[in-house]
Amino acid sequence: MSACKTLARSSLSFLEFNLRINNGPSFSSLSLPHPLSIPSTNSSNFWFSSLSSRNRGFRDLGPYKPPSRCYGCVERAVIDCNDDETVTSNLVVEPPEDSSKDTVEELLSNKDDVSRLMKMERRPEVENGAQFTQPKRWFPYLNTFKAGGTVLSSGQVLEALNPYIMETRKERFRNAVKNRSYSVCLVVEGLNDFGNVSAAFRSADALGFQSVHVVSCDSSKRYRDNRHVSKGAEKWLDIELWNSTQDCFKVLKSRGYRIATTHVGIDAVSIFDMDWSCPTAIVVGNETRGISDEALELSDLRCSIPMNGMVDSFNVSVAAGILMHHAVCDRTTRLGRHGDLTLEESQILLAEFSLRHSKSAISIAHEFAKRKAAQPLPKL
Repeated sequence: MSACKTLARSSLSFLEFNLRINNGPSFSSLSLPHPLSIPSTNSSNFWFSSLSSRNRGFRDLGPYKPPSRCYGCVERAVIDCNDDETVTSNLVVEPPEDSSKDTVEELLSNKDDVSRLMKMERRPEVENGAQFTQPKRWFPYLNTFKAGGTVLSSGQVLEALNPYIMETRKERFRNAVKNRSYSVCLVVEGLNDFGNVSAAFRSADALGFQSVHVVSCDSSKRYRDNRHVSKGAEKWLDIELWNSTQDCFKVLKSRGYRIATTHVGIDAVSIFDMDWSCPTAIVVGNETRGISDEALELSDLRCSIPMNGMVDSFNVSVAAGILMHHAVCDRTTRLGRHGDLTLEESQILLAEFSLRHSKSAISIAHEFAKRKAAQPLPKL
């Protein structure tokens, strides 16, 4: 009988624990009295009733909801909260984003917002105010972050922020950077539906494309029900906005890209016959009109996805996903992997991701720079 009492107490304690961690109702109504108050003649009945109480308790709890991840700050620090890691009691959770706003739509409506996404210093496009440079291999960032009057390197940025970012989050950053590449980029031209733009952003991030260019989106003809399609991918991409196709292509060619426009025609090359190890900018066009005549004229080659059905085209966001996925597969076959950043470039992009991680990250980097500037120089 003693064993039965112990088992009953253990069962109810386990139930109380589960109710607490799932924010369920108070367990006081099922609290177990002192063992001596349980009649010995009813031990088996009590055990049966405890099981019934357990079932009733779980039915009242409703469907199980897994704990959500939160991002917050402790003393202006960046924190990624996971269910398997402890968070200090003075955690201040940053306010959630307004779900009524379309993040991508707002972002693409203001070039200043896009430029503010990028934290490390950008490589200049123009030298001597005359002509574009022609790098051997394009990478947009310098190993520099300006914190007031102090300049930090990517290594110093990581030194400042690493103590405030959870290890699981840092590991995710490292894995994303390992598989990132600027050798192939995506260009979306004249799309009407921001939902399609958001879906293209999401595919680009998932497949390891860091650079995305948007040319003249027509915001007056957008569809409204496209919130959260991107799943926040725009936060981690380098997005550049252009008013004209000519300006966009001019800069891309100066960076060493060949321009490949998607087009259904007899002069189009199958994407399966292309060498995607060469720096390539993939261009997808408007949902109705497709690629503009200007883009076709300025492009270096025209490519198409072979179609085996009755229709002759994919939805534009689907086509972008297929093109990028095939580019990754082809590059992996030819080069061994899609991601191709050097160690220095990887560290710079890792610092960039860390700075984008939270609004508090910039403050932490600036405080680190102030402390660094205040330190006395070592005597010679």
